Amino acid sequence: MPSLRRRAALALLLLAPPLAPCAAADAPVIAAAADLTFALAEIAAKFEAEGHGRVRLSMGSSGNIARQIEQGAPYQMFLSADEGFVFRLAERGLTRGRGDLYAIGRIVIFIPPHSDLRPDGTLADLRAAIEGNRLRRFAIANPEHAPYGVAAMQALRSRGLWDGIQRSLVLGENVSQAAQFATTGNSQGGIIAYSLALAPAMQPLGRFALIPEAWHEPLRQRMVLLRNAGPAAERFYAYMQEKPARETMVRYGFVLPGE
Repeated sequence: MPSLRRRAALALLLLAPPLAPCAAADAPVIAAAADLTFALAEIAAKFEAEGHGRVRLSMGSSGNIARQIEQGAPYQMFLSADEGFVFRLAERGLTRGRGDLYAIGRIVIFIPPHSDLRPDGTLADLRAAIEGNRLRRFAIANPEHAPYGVAAMQALRSRGLWDGIQRSLVLGENVSQAAQFATTGNSQGGIIAYSLALAPAMQPLGRFALIPEAWHEPLRQRMVLLRNAGPAAERFYAYMQEKPARETMVRYGFVLPGE
């Protein structure tokens, strides 16, 4: 059984943004929300293995990526965790249309083995920890620019926990970093993306429970081609709507359009 220190180091390594180091320098850069860290890496690998070409992945919070695009970042495709960012870019004339809904995400409470919290999707145990002054550090993504952070905030507010948890919050730059915090000794747990919790690399790092989707606004995730998109990016955009990619997305817990 690996030590907690080794397990924490493993989490940081496995969740580090990544993701296509062997891609050719001229391969299109696909910018994507951090909840796609594991799922999109698999899809990009399948895309290449099937002979469609190579893409490079750049992961981050949707809000920060949208800002980078507005500032001229050379991305060719954007997969956002909040369709509002795609609509904002479309209104500024930076995209090819308004894109397509590709998934709806979910959030979970994730608890590492060392924690005294329980993976309770009702958040009743979290409430007890707050009221009993047992909660020291709890991770979510930064709601200022990360859609999964907004969803976490909304869920906590819906249970009347937002004000009480403020002093204990550790904010990740994106939901992948929040997951890093939630799996290490720096935190007693966190609220992260279901898609990250389902990743095989995360299984030894803790337990999780789904949070009711009615407790937050739907995480409607939309993708779009940017104005400078080339043929490889166009192929990848189409591939995201085909069976291999859709099957991968379902395996990572996403609800897909038409299902």
